[in-house]
Amino acid sequence: MIQAIGLTSDPRKDLPPAVDDVSFEARAGRVTALLGGPGAGKTTVLRLMLELQRGRGVTYFRGRPLHRIAHPSREVGVLLGDVPGHPARTVRGHLRMLCAAAGVPARRADEVLEVVGLVSLRDERLSTLSRGIDRRLGLACALLTDPHTLVLDDPTSGLSTREKRWMHGMLRAHVAHGGTVLLTTPDPKEAARTADQVVTLERGRVVADQEAADFARTRLRPRVAVRTPHAPRLATLLTKEARATHRSVEVVRESGNRLSVYGSTCADVGETAFRNGIPVHQLADEVGDMGPRASATADRSADEARADVAPQRKAAVSRPEGSREQAATRAGSGGPTRTTDAGTATSSATESATSSTASTPVRKRRQRSVTAPGTEARTPQARSGDRQRTEPEAEASDTTPLRRAADAPSAELDALPELPPPISVRPAPSPLRPLRYELRRAAGVGTGFVTCGAVLLVSAVTAVLLARVGHTPRPRLMAGWPQQLPLPPAALGAGLLGALAFGDEFRHPALAADRGTVPRRLGLLAAKLLVTTATALLLAVLTLGCDIEMLYLVYGRELAEVPSDWLSLTASWFGLVVGCAWAGVLAAGLFRSTTAGLAAVVAVPVAVVPVVQKIVEGPSVRTAAGFPLRIRELLLNQWPFGGERYVEAAARLIAQPVGGALTLSLAALLGAFFFTTLRGKVR
Repeated sequence: MIQAIGLTSDPRKDLPPAVDDVSFEARAGRVTALLGGPGAGKTTVLRLMLELQRGRGVTYFRGRPLHRIAHPSREVGVLLGDVPGHPARTVRGHLRMLCAAAGVPARRADEVLEVVGLVSLRDERLSTLSRGIDRRLGLACALLTDPHTLVLDDPTSGLSTREKRWMHGMLRAHVAHGGTVLLTTPDPKEAARTADQVVTLERGRVVADQEAADFARTRLRPRVAVRTPHAPRLATLLTKEARATHRSVEVVRESGNRLSVYGSTCADVGETAFRNGIPVHQLADEVGDMGPRASATADRSADEARADVAPQRKAAVSRPEGSREQAATRAGSGGPTRTTDAGTATSSATESATSSTASTPVRKRRQRSVTAPGTEARTPQARSGDRQRTEPEAEASDTTPLRRAADAPSAELDALPELPPPISVRPAPSPLRPLRYELRRAAGVGTGFVTCGAVLLVSAVTAVLLARVGHTPRPRLMAGWPQQLPLPPAALGAGLLGALAFGDEFRHPALAADRGTVPRRLGLLAAKLLVTTATALLLAVLTLGCDIEMLYLVYGRELAEVPSDWLSLTASWFGLVVGCAWAGVLAAGLFRSTTAGLAAVVAVPVAVVPVVQKIVEGPSVRTAAGFPLRIRELLLNQWPFGGERYVEAAARLIAQPVGGALTLSLAALLGAFFFTTLRGKVR
């Protein structure tokens, strides 16, 4: 159950808040729709509920606010917009990465892919997916941790009729097993057709909170569309007959020879026209606007829904009074429902409910077989007679006039789609969870491999050219580091990899809606630093090996000999590469940008080193001459495995201008990152 109390967004300068004092409830076992046109505040309400946007008010998910839930992803599955994944990542790789972040087994990705019908597309890149496939993948991400509540922002936007039916069937299957669904939609007909409860928003305020049956009866006005060359005469006759029989009938003249008759039926209008010899070119039931006081945005959304299908031309049909309420009652109990013309909604909960729901006892939650969309259902009911409808059949089903639900044959109804089996999420966060996530994130795209390959190629070519020119010290020659560059290619590459490690989290925020694994958590930072350190060390070793090998192949053994002070040089080299990688990670996490992370790496030798050199070389009474010797004297005891030599090498590295500047930069970035993280937790 969801309880939203007093949700109010922060005002924007002199403008009123986008959402003002919104309160409603979404009960378990029901689909609740937030209805409103563009700018009504639907998405803002969801972001306030999920604590992704600052504002006032509180939202309880089964009695607890989201920040008080130990496992938010286990409680709430979220779909806001398109799937926020890296375009080069595969469908299966994206789900496995989220599995690692949520602490569920990797096999869960294959289970949800089978349920949403994306097994054949698991190796496709996210950038190549269509709108419908992206919506299915988004639902798979929401169902990954078997949540109790689903919060979806306009999940059927841009989908075809068949895809919408499948999506609503999945949501109906979720609530049929005790779950809660909250979705937004701008289409009042879709809200009435698919939801059990409709909360109408207008200009950031709740203007109506109704059951679907009441919403359809009061907010959606059924009407009879009539086209006749004698429209004025027919309108007069209908008005006179309504007055004579004391019925409330409203006749509205539309453009041309079209009439809209409210409060009557096709049978009554047809009989009146027949008795008076008036030819009728069109006679059809429609669900038109939301009443004379409806907003213009709601009218536009209804017109757009009608424009998506063929012109509405239907045979006359008698609709008994109260059939809408009866259909809604049957839908609430799991029985079949009906729809009217294309885009026209009844007050039923969904088109996908079947007789199998009413005849089969409710099984234990989540213990279901799999029904992939677009294929034959694998349930016994489907094998015995039900079948998936093709696209023309689906369109024809939407254009069928409203009839009694009891008269509908069961063969025309779709089976409720099946949800993934239950999954157990570890109750406590594991220290290996962010590490597994970071490893899958880094290995899931080819950016890191391309960067490493480019660094090795540039460094080897630079080393060969420097050896040809001459007058380059051997350590710089082996590192491919000319005097004109502030940093060697390996250090720049390590800094870029570090900046990408955190920059991609904000550019493609796959974890933004998951409070349990937000990118600024310290555990995730430690995992990124550890993975980046390993990558930087590997890149440093490979760079030295490739450069030495190229120098040996081109110029012989003379330039490939290892210097005598290789230990201190190696420590300095590793420290420089790892320090640049750390600077990229911290700066990108602090400034939320890959460019800012790389800029911080380049700023160390360009801006920080000259300042440190001026401070060190400036006039002073005392200097730090002989610092390494005094360190050796301080460490009188011999450390195991010669540990004092490593301490001395580290001290020499820090004492150098580049090492000192890099150390100061890392300390400043780390302190700023901790400060902003703690400040966010306090807020």
